[in-house]
Amino acid sequence: MTTTSQTTATKRAPVGSLRKTALVAGALYLITFATSIPARVLFGPVKDPNYILGPGAADTQVLFAGFLDVMLALACIGTAVALYPVVERQNKGVALGFVGSRTLEAAIIVTGVIALLSVVTLRQAGAGADALVASQTLVAVYDWTFLFGPGFMACVNALLLGSLLYRSGLVPRIIPLVGLMGAPLLFASDLAVMFGIWEQVSLPAGIATVPIALWEVSLGVWLVVKGFKPSPITAGMTASSTRPAYQDGAV
Repeated sequence: MTTTSQTTATKRAPVGSLRKTALVAGALYLITFATSIPARVLFGPVKDPNYILGPGAADTQVLFAGFLDVMLALACIGTAVALYPVVERQNKGVALGFVGSRTLEAAIIVTGVIALLSVVTLRQAGAGADALVASQTLVAVYDWTFLFGPGFMACVNALLLGSLLYRSGLVPRIIPLVGLMGAPLLFASDLAVMFGIWEQVSLPAGIATVPIALWEVSLGVWLVVKGFKPSPITAGMTASSTRPAYQDGAV
Protein backbone atom coordinates (compact mmCIF):
# COMPACT_ATOMS: atom_id res chain seq x y z
CA MET A 1 0.00 0.00 0.00
CA THR A 2 1.37 3.39 -0.99
CA THR A 3 0.36 6.52 0.84
CA THR A 4 1.07 9.92 -0.67
CA SER A 5 0.93 12.97 1.53
CA GLN A 6 1.64 16.60 0.82
CA THR A 7 2.76 19.08 3.39
CA THR A 8 2.62 22.74 2.54
CA ALA A 9 4.30 25.16 4.89
CA THR A 10 3.73 28.85 4.57
CA LYS A 11 7.16 30.36 4.71
CA ARG A 12 8.80 33.52 3.55
CA ALA A 13 10.68 32.96 0.33
CA PRO A 14 14.42 32.92 1.02
CA VAL A 15 16.56 35.87 -0.01
CA GLY A 16 18.40 35.09 -3.25
CA SER A 17 22.18 35.17 -3.44
CA LEU A 18 22.10 38.32 -5.59
CA ARG A 19 20.01 40.13 -3.00
CA LYS A 20 22.38 39.03 -0.26
CA THR A 21 25.33 40.27 -2.30
CA ALA A 22 23.66 43.66 -2.76
CA LEU A 23 22.84 43.89 0.95
CA VAL A 24 26.39 43.08 2.00
CA ALA A 25 28.01 45.42 -0.52
CA GLY A 26 25.60 48.25 0.28
CA ALA A 27 26.05 47.84 4.02
CA LEU A 28 29.83 47.89 3.64
CA TYR A 29 29.65 51.10 1.60
CA LEU A 30 27.59 52.69 4.35
CA ILE A 31 30.08 51.44 6.95
CA THR A 32 32.85 53.30 5.13
CA PHE A 33 30.97 56.54 5.80
CA ALA A 34 30.05 55.60 9.35
CA THR A 35 33.75 55.10 10.14
CA SER A 36 35.70 57.54 7.94
CA ILE A 37 34.13 60.82 9.02
CA PRO A 38 34.24 60.16 12.81
CA ALA A 39 37.81 58.87 12.52
CA ARG A 40 38.91 62.04 10.74
CA VAL A 41 37.38 64.16 13.53
CA LEU A 42 38.67 62.04 16.42
CA PHE A 43 42.22 62.12 15.06
CA GLY A 44 42.22 65.90 15.57
CA PRO A 45 44.15 66.08 18.89
CA VAL A 46 47.08 63.93 17.75
CA LYS A 47 47.72 66.29 14.84
CA ASP A 48 48.53 69.11 17.26
CA PRO A 49 52.33 69.64 17.13
CA ASN A 50 52.44 69.75 20.94
CA TYR A 51 50.38 66.60 21.47
CA ILE A 52 53.48 64.54 22.14
CA LEU A 53 54.34 66.86 25.05
CA GLY A 54 50.88 66.71 26.63
CA PRO A 55 49.44 64.47 29.34
CA GLY A 56 47.79 62.11 26.83
CA ALA A 57 44.20 62.81 27.84
CA ALA A 58 43.09 62.08 24.27
CA ASP A 59 45.05 58.84 23.82
CA THR A 60 41.94 56.68 24.07
CA GLN A 61 40.13 58.89 21.58
CA VAL A 62 42.99 58.62 19.10
CA LEU A 63 43.22 54.85 19.52
CA PHE A 64 39.49 54.55 18.86
CA ALA A 65 39.91 56.68 15.74
CA GLY A 66 42.59 54.25 14.62
CA PHE A 67 40.20 51.36 15.17
CA LEU A 68 37.54 53.11 13.06
CA ASP A 69 40.01 53.68 10.25
CA VAL A 70 41.02 50.01 10.27
CA MET A 71 37.32 49.11 10.02
CA LEU A 72 37.13 51.55 7.13
CA ALA A 73 40.00 49.80 5.37
CA LEU A 74 38.41 46.38 5.85
CA ALA A 75 35.06 47.68 4.59
CA CYS A 76 36.80 49.08 1.49
CA ILE A 77 38.17 45.66 0.64
CA GLY A 78 34.84 44.07 1.50
CA THR A 79 32.92 46.19 -1.01
CA ALA A 80 35.18 45.03 -3.83
CA VAL A 81 35.15 41.38 -2.78
CA ALA A 82 31.36 41.37 -2.41
CA LEU A 83 30.73 42.99 -5.79
CA TYR A 84 33.36 41.11 -7.77
CA PRO A 85 31.32 37.92 -8.53
CA VAL A 86 28.63 40.10 -10.09
CA VAL A 87 30.54 42.83 -11.93
CA GLU A 88 33.19 40.47 -13.32
CA ARG A 89 30.43 39.17 -15.62
CA GLN A 90 30.47 42.58 -17.28
CA ASN A 91 34.25 42.88 -17.62
CA LYS A 92 36.59 40.65 -15.64
CA GLY A 93 39.68 42.78 -16.19
CA VAL A 94 38.05 45.98 -14.96
CA ALA A 95 36.49 44.11 -12.03
CA LEU A 96 39.92 42.79 -11.01
CA GLY A 97 41.27 46.32 -11.33
CA PHE A 98 38.58 47.53 -8.94
CA VAL A 99 39.49 44.86 -6.38
CA GLY A 100 43.15 45.85 -6.70
CA SER A 101 42.52 49.60 -6.41
CA ARG A 102 40.22 49.15 -3.43
CA THR A 103 42.81 46.95 -1.71
CA LEU A 104 45.52 49.52 -2.40
CA GLU A 105 43.31 52.24 -0.93
CA ALA A 106 42.87 50.15 2.21
CA ALA A 107 46.63 49.61 2.49
CA ILE A 108 47.27 53.34 2.21
CA ILE A 109 44.65 54.06 4.89
CA VAL A 110 46.22 51.55 7.29
CA THR A 111 49.63 53.12 6.67
CA GLY A 112 48.24 56.47 7.82
CA VAL A 113 46.69 54.89 10.90
CA ILE A 114 50.02 53.32 11.88
CA ALA A 115 51.73 56.70 11.48
CA LEU A 116 49.36 58.50 13.86
CA LEU A 117 49.25 55.69 16.39
CA SER A 118 53.05 55.81 16.43
CA VAL A 119 52.78 59.37 17.75
CA VAL A 120 50.73 58.02 20.67
CA THR A 121 53.40 55.39 21.30
CA LEU A 122 56.14 58.03 21.36
CA ARG A 123 54.17 60.18 23.80
CA GLN A 124 53.47 57.24 26.11
CA ALA A 125 57.15 56.30 26.02
CA GLY A 126 58.06 59.76 27.28
CA ALA A 127 59.98 60.77 24.16
CA GLY A 128 59.28 64.43 24.94
CA ALA A 129 60.66 67.37 22.99
CA ASP A 130 63.29 65.20 21.31
CA ALA A 131 60.50 63.52 19.32
CA LEU A 132 58.74 66.69 18.16
CA VAL A 133 60.19 66.45 14.66
CA ALA A 134 59.43 62.74 14.46
CA SER A 135 55.81 63.28 15.54
CA GLN A 136 55.27 66.04 13.01
CA THR A 137 56.78 63.81 10.32
CA LEU A 138 54.34 61.02 11.20
CA VAL A 139 51.42 63.47 11.03
CA ALA A 140 52.65 64.56 7.60
CA VAL A 141 52.70 60.92 6.52
CA TYR A 142 49.07 60.60 7.58
CA ASP A 143 48.10 63.73 5.64
CA TRP A 144 49.71 62.32 2.50
CA THR A 145 48.05 58.95 2.93
CA PHE A 146 44.69 60.69 3.31
CA LEU A 147 45.31 62.51 0.04
CA PHE A 148 46.34 59.39 -1.86
CA GLY A 149 43.96 56.88 -0.22
CA PRO A 150 40.49 58.43 0.11
CA GLY A 151 41.62 61.04 -2.44
CA PHE A 152 43.32 59.78 -5.59
CA MET A 153 42.30 56.13 -5.13
CA ALA A 154 38.64 57.13 -4.70
CA CYS A 155 38.82 58.60 -8.20
CA VAL A 156 40.22 55.36 -9.62
CA ASN A 157 37.57 53.34 -7.80
CA ALA A 158 34.77 55.53 -9.14
CA LEU A 159 36.01 55.22 -12.71
CA LEU A 160 36.39 51.45 -12.56
CA LEU A 161 33.22 50.49 -10.67
CA GLY A 162 31.21 53.34 -12.17
CA SER A 163 31.94 52.15 -15.70
CA LEU A 164 30.97 48.58 -14.78
CA LEU A 165 27.68 49.59 -13.17
CA TYR A 166 26.82 52.10 -15.90
CA ARG A 167 27.31 49.59 -18.71
CA SER A 168 25.62 46.71 -16.92
CA GLY A 169 22.59 48.67 -15.69
CA LEU A 170 22.70 46.93 -12.30
CA VAL A 171 21.71 50.20 -10.64
CA PRO A 172 20.05 53.36 -12.03
CA ARG A 173 22.59 54.90 -14.39
CA ILE A 174 22.40 58.28 -12.68
CA ILE A 175 24.24 56.78 -9.68
CA PRO A 176 27.43 55.67 -11.49
CA LEU A 177 27.18 58.75 -13.71
CA VAL A 178 27.64 60.97 -10.64
CA GLY A 179 30.76 58.98 -9.78
CA LEU A 180 32.12 59.13 -13.31
CA MET A 181 31.62 62.89 -13.40
CA GLY A 182 32.95 63.44 -9.90
CA ALA A 183 36.17 61.46 -10.36
CA PRO A 184 37.91 64.00 -12.66
CA LEU A 185 36.78 66.86 -10.41
CA LEU A 186 38.22 65.24 -7.27
CA PHE A 187 41.38 64.23 -9.13
CA ALA A 188 41.95 67.83 -10.22
CA SER A 189 41.36 69.04 -6.66
CA ASP A 190 43.80 66.47 -5.26
CA LEU A 191 46.42 67.65 -7.76
CA ALA A 192 45.80 71.22 -6.59
CA VAL A 193 46.36 70.12 -2.99
CA MET A 194 49.47 68.16 -3.97
CA PHE A 195 51.05 71.20 -5.62
CA GLY A 196 49.99 73.66 -2.92
CA ILE A 197 47.32 75.58 -4.86
CA TRP A 198 44.89 75.13 -1.97
CA GLU A 199 44.80 73.29 1.33
CA GLN A 200 43.54 69.75 1.83
CA VAL A 201 40.93 71.08 4.25
CA SER A 202 39.48 74.00 2.29
CA LEU A 203 36.26 75.07 0.55
CA PRO A 204 37.41 74.11 -2.98
CA ALA A 205 38.58 70.69 -1.80
CA GLY A 206 35.32 70.15 0.08
CA ILE A 207 33.21 71.04 -2.96
CA ALA A 208 35.24 68.70 -5.17
CA THR A 209 34.58 65.84 -2.74
CA VAL A 210 30.78 66.16 -2.80
CA PRO A 211 30.04 64.23 -6.06
CA ILE A 212 32.18 61.24 -5.03
CA ALA A 213 30.57 61.23 -1.60
CA LEU A 214 27.10 61.33 -3.17
CA TRP A 215 28.02 58.51 -5.54
CA GLU A 216 29.18 56.19 -2.80
CA VAL A 217 26.36 57.00 -0.37
CA SER A 218 23.65 56.66 -3.02
CA LEU A 219 25.15 53.38 -4.21
CA GLY A 220 25.20 52.00 -0.67
CA VAL A 221 21.62 53.07 0.05
CA TRP A 222 20.32 51.73 -3.27
CA LEU A 223 21.98 48.34 -2.84
CA VAL A 224 20.61 47.98 0.69
CA VAL A 225 17.07 49.14 -0.10
CA LYS A 226 16.54 47.96 -3.68
CA GLY A 227 19.37 45.61 -4.63
CA PHE A 228 20.47 45.01 -8.20
CA LYS A 229 18.19 45.84 -11.10
CA PRO A 230 17.41 43.02 -13.57
CA SER A 231 20.29 42.75 -16.01
CA PRO A 232 21.39 40.31 -18.73
CA ILE A 233 24.63 39.61 -16.84
CA THR A 234 22.73 38.42 -13.76
CA ALA A 235 19.98 36.43 -15.50
CA GLY A 236 21.70 33.08 -14.96
CA MET A 237 22.63 33.95 -11.38
CA THR A 238 19.03 34.87 -10.56
CA ALA A 239 17.65 31.64 -11.98
CA SER A 240 20.10 29.46 -10.06
CA SER A 241 19.64 31.29 -6.76
CA THR A 242 15.86 30.95 -6.44
CA ARG A 243 14.16 28.20 -4.42
CA PRO A 244 10.49 27.37 -3.90
CA ALA A 245 8.74 28.75 -0.81
CA TYR A 246 7.19 25.34 -0.02
CA GLN A 247 8.18 21.71 -0.33
CA ASP A 248 6.22 18.68 -1.51
CA GLY A 249 6.92 15.30 0.08
CA ALA A 250 5.84 11.81 -0.88
CA VAL A 251 5.91 8.70 1.30
